[in-house]
Amino acid sequence: MAKALSVVVVGAGLAGGNAALELKRLDPDAHVTLAGAEGHLPYQRPPLSKEFLRGTSTFEDALVAPRSEYERLGIELVLGRKAVKLEPQHKRIRLDGDEVVAYDRAVIATGGRKRRLQCPGADLEGVLDLRTVEDCERIQAAASAGRRVALIGLGFIGCEVAASLRTLGLEVTAVDPAAAPLVRVLGPEVAGVIAELHRSRGVQLVLGDGVHRIEGGRRAERVVTSSGRQIECDFVVAGVGIDPEVDLLRAAGARISNGVEVDEHCRTSLPDVYAAGDIANHAHPLFGRIRVEHYNNAEKQGRAAAASVLGKGAPYDYVHSFWSDQFDQSLEYVGFASEWDSITVEGSLRDRDFIVRYMRGGRLLAAAAMGRGGDPESEGPGELKDIANQIRAGG
Repeated sequence: MAKALSVVVVGAGLAGGNAALELKRLDPDAHVTLAGAEGHLPYQRPPLSKEFLRGTSTFEDALVAPRSEYERLGIELVLGRKAVKLEPQHKRIRLDGDEVVAYDRAVIATGGRKRRLQCPGADLEGVLDLRTVEDCERIQAAASAGRRVALIGLGFIGCEVAASLRTLGLEVTAVDPAAAPLVRVLGPEVAGVIAELHRSRGVQLVLGDGVHRIEGGRRAERVVTSSGRQIECDFVVAGVGIDPEVDLLRAAGARISNGVEVDEHCRTSLPDVYAAGDIANHAHPLFGRIRVEHYNNAEKQGRAAAASVLGKGAPYDYVHSFWSDQFDQSLEYVGFASEWDSITVEGSLRDRDFIVRYMRGGRLLAAAAMGRGGDPESEGPGELKDIANQIRAGG
């Protein structure tokens, strides 16, 4: 009888949780250990800026799977323990507390770590950020109706938090150095729609301006921008992005470049070590080398890595998609475009009922939609699903 394969998954987030579950579903005899620095079962992060933050869903609703599913499949959970050293030459991982876990193959899915706000006053009480459920609970505790929040950064998380806090009745002022929210990702046309959506709901936007310092006694009381504008506030939420958590892999000698480089089968440059999720800079047959920090990728790439670990995988060629819910609007996006030289607009930007297609050299790379298009991940027909097929076919 062949020896059961031993697989350690490091990182108990969305990618790691899905990898561990998929490993056991594909190979019930495999011995799977799931180790994570957080003390919680793997959970989805998108609700932290939306329904969980607003109090319309529970933490249990955000779990990747209930504890009973891990128990049923026989997955060994080692939660609240950080991996401190990967030793590929000995095929073992050291956890804090000097526990050693041996493996035949390993999947690293350590996700991202919050970038810290770098300005005077960033360490004052009341300067908050969002990555974990505990971070969200701190924001919830501060978010009483009528209070004033200064929000720094208008990426997807910043926009969603701004919308959620405004919905809860707070006075929201958001600062971002760009000319419009998400302009780098979506372009000025769609970014302008996002800006007008927030303004129409009472969010004060301070654009084209940075943060010089945060002032206060013990607690944050105001944000002073680079242009000298003073924003009085009761607390601050900073959403200035994440960096891939690749220290473990870098120290072990893995090839690192904007995350950890993996091939089309999620393999790193280290023997029998795979990676998935926010940390993985993966080789994509359509888009080249890309690293994607969205829910759909973490979920699907975690499963793809599991299949590859077991020799049952196919090249990971997912045509990426994501969504962002802000107020009563949902922005859907399919494909991947970091640069484009032309767009087409179908529908009306002003009415928030449109599909914008992004092209380069006449080739379709991506599309963004609001009010139409449908979820590209749904089972039924939809325009964005058709667009995904066009992208896959080469535009």
